[in-house]
Amino acid sequence: MITTLPTAVPTHLSGLRLSTILICFLMNMLDGMDVMVISYTAPAIASEWAEAGLPVAPTELGLVFSVGLLGMAIGAMFLAAQADVFGRRRIILLSAALMGICVLSTVYVPSVPLLMLVRFISGLGIGSMLASTATLTAEYAPNRTKDFWVSFVMAGYPIGAVLSGMAAARIIPDYGWRAMFVTAGLTTLLTLPIIYFFLSESLDFLVKARPNGALEKTNALLRKMGEQPLTDLPPLSVTVAKASVAELFTPNRKSATLLLWTCLFLSFATLYFLTMWIPKLAASTGMSMNLAIYAGTVFNLGAFFGIVSQGYMSARLGLQRVICGFLIGTAGLMVLFGFVSGSVWLLVLFGLIGFGIQGGFVGMYSLAAKLYPTHVRATGVGWAVGAGRIGAVVGPIVGGLLIGIGWSLSANFIAFAIPALLAGLITVLTHVPDPS
Repeated sequence: MITTLPTAVPTHLSGLRLSTILICFLMNMLDGMDVMVISYTAPAIASEWAEAGLPVAPTELGLVFSVGLLGMAIGAMFLAAQADVFGRRRIILLSAALMGICVLSTVYVPSVPLLMLVRFISGLGIGSMLASTATLTAEYAPNRTKDFWVSFVMAGYPIGAVLSGMAAARIIPDYGWRAMFVTAGLTTLLTLPIIYFFLSESLDFLVKARPNGALEKTNALLRKMGEQPLTDLPPLSVTVAKASVAELFTPNRKSATLLLWTCLFLSFATLYFLTMWIPKLAASTGMSMNLAIYAGTVFNLGAFFGIVSQGYMSARLGLQRVICGFLIGTAGLMVLFGFVSGSVWLLVLFGLIGFGIQGGFVGMYSLAAKLYPTHVRATGVGWAVGAGRIGAVVGPIVGGLLIGIGWSLSANFIAFAIPALLAGLITVLTHVPDPS
């Protein structure tokens, strides 16, 4: 009777594992596209509605952006947590459907309240997608290079943001803002068959969570991997508790959970201050408008290389030490910003800041996946990201207040270098217990 599971702990990257990781990367690219599409189209929407006698105040647009971020936080905390109950694949499929339908339906939205509603619902899918793909990747990647592959999948997000910006520059002037939402929405919906037919459920989840039909589904995956099927699932070494938020605060995890949430809150606050204010800050330094527009693109390109580099270095030097180095380096670069103005070198600096801040905070997805066992892993990653996204709401607001009361550029960047520095220091103090 065969009851051992030879592939439960992956040691190499088989075809099935690679295809799972690449699909997760694709979904995060679409996440980046669906998040940024509202930023690229907002001026055209406001202009068209103003001409139709429905003026949109800047504060209303700010609410639209904030509601989307709120949806992402709630999606990460509550929807992604259901992946511990129903499986990673089902929640990824649901998240993609929510994203695609809501982005596509924006074409027909006639008012700001309805725009806020569709952005909130799409945010639920986006937030859940990020957490669920990080969890599934962590469970399929080889142990030796797990940190790299989780970071690689998260790097899809800034790539999607860059590609959507390039698409928006061509589509909106010629075809209008609605065409951009049609493009983004249909592209996302077209991935549903890919997820349904080609994305595999986690072996860890099937074996340890034991959903209905677990043995049959496990054997189907084993056959795809060229392994012998099982006659029975292997016995569990411990009794698996039901997934719940309380599981994140057991005595051996409570301190690490709170420190991880603090790190993500501080990192998200700095990241979203930079994301929302970089074009305006770049223009105010004396940089030409064209170069100021490119600042956001350079920031996201730097982010991609930073995320991938962080994953590569973490596999060799240790995850927490590398995250700490990236975030402390980012803090130093932000202090340096005050001494560079009005030159192309600012673009280089923006790229390096994107490299450091995104590389550092994305490493925390890997840290969260390591911290929690299988039965509560999606819940743990989701709630950590959700707590971080509260910082994403707070950061731009605080930045706007500081700019409004007349703080200089250098003072603003020094102020937001502090949370990046603290996040780096707290990371190395976070004890990661054995998740079993």
